[in-house]
Amino acid sequence: MHKITPFLWFDDQAEEAANFYISIFKDSKILDVSRYGEGSPKPAGTAMVVNFELDGQPVMALNGGPEFKFTEAISFFVPCETQEEVDRFWNRLTAEGGEESQCGWLKDKFGLSWQIVPTALGTYLGGSDPAGAARAMQAMLQMRKIDIEGLRRAYEEK
Repeated sequence: MHKITPFLWFDDQAEEAANFYISIFKDSKILDVSRYGEGSPKPAGTAMVVNFELDGQPVMALNGGPEFKFTEAISFFVPCETQEEVDRFWNRLTAEGGEESQCGWLKDKFGLSWQIVPTALGTYLGGSDPAGAARAMQAMLQMRKIDIEGLRRAYEEK
C-alpha cells in the first residue's frame, strides 16, 4: 500500500487530465470519480475528485477552481530504459499544447511539469571518466528531450 499519494489541484480539468494521463501510461486506470452535487461551488455532476493510478501509483485530482496553478517546483519523474520510451512519453505529454523545456523537463497541456529521463543519463553523468561525464553534462544542458545516443557520443568523445 502506498502511504503517500500525489494530490493535484486543477481549475476544472481534473477528469480530462486523469483520462489523458491514463491513456499514456501502462497499468493506469480511473479508480473513482466523486462529483459535485446541487448547491456546490461547481455545476452539479462536475467531477470533484478523481482517484486514478498511473503505472500503479495512486494519484488524486481535484477540480478546486482557479486559485492555484502548477509550478516547476513539483514534477513527475519518469525514468525510461530506451530512447523509444523517452520519445513516446515526450511526444504524448507535449501534444496538444504542452511545452518543451530543457534537460528532459516539459509541461503538459494542463501545466503540470514532467521529467522524462533515460536511466542512461546516470550512467554517463556518473561514469568513471570525469572528462567524459563533464562532456555528457554539457551535451545534456543543450538538450530539450534527452537523446541517449547524443549523451553516449559526448561521453566517449576523445
